[in-house]
Amino acid sequence: VHPNVSQGCQGGCATCSDYNGCLSCKPRLFFVLERIGMKQIGVCLSSCPSGYYGTRYPDINKCAKCKADCDTCFTRNFCTKCKSGFYLYSGKCLERCPDGLEANNHTMECTTIVHCETSEWSPWSPCMKKGKTCGFKKGNEVRVREIVQHPSARGNPCPATTESRKCIVQRKRCQKEGKGKKNREEKRKKSNKDESKETRQENKGRAARRQNREQRENNNKTQPKKRKAPNKEQDLAPVDTAH
Repeated sequence: VHPNVSQGCQGGCATCSDYNGCLSCKPRLFFVLERIGMKQIGVCLSSCPSGYYGTRYPDINKCAKCKADCDTCFTRNFCTKCKSGFYLYSGKCLERCPDGLEANNHTMECTTIVHCETSEWSPWSPCMKKGKTCGFKKGNEVRVREIVQHPSARGNPCPATTESRKCIVQRKRCQKEGKGKKNREEKRKKSNKDESKETRQENKGRAARRQNREQRENNNKTQPKKRKAPNKEQDLAPVDTAH
């Protein structure tokens, strides 16, 4: 260490040297050595950089290097993130995951293998053939189940979720399709027919009334007006001849 030690330092240093940089840090800051070529310079930081972990002591707080395969670590023996090509497991960085675990390339961790899980089978459906439940003796019935848990990359794949089997039923005749529909159609036509008849009668009556009204108006226009009868009393009034 260069003997020229200064107390008026910058950048969080408590004491420093022109040659070596920071020699000690202010409270709560971490001291770390940074290599610049062949030279190491002391710096004071609020947190340790990537690849280092912090330790606190009564006299100084230091940043120490993680293991070579660690990107970040909590202590030297407990890694929190591995460098490329390694998988994290229980604080360690491994090239291969232990038995019973699989490598997750997304998180770069060793995770538990997850197998597929399904629900219980549903009850068998009614015996059917071509979408019908009548008009046949032999048909098929079906049951289904749902996937509850999808598997991971190395987990057991999911089995079939649908099953079908042959079934035999007592043959029964199907109700004629369209019989009820035919009755409804006939009722609708009859209703429309009655409604049309009533509408025609109403229109006919309306037209007759309009024709009678027009005829009365025409008759009033063509008939001559009656002249008033002369007042006989006025004609027989005496004439004053005194003059």
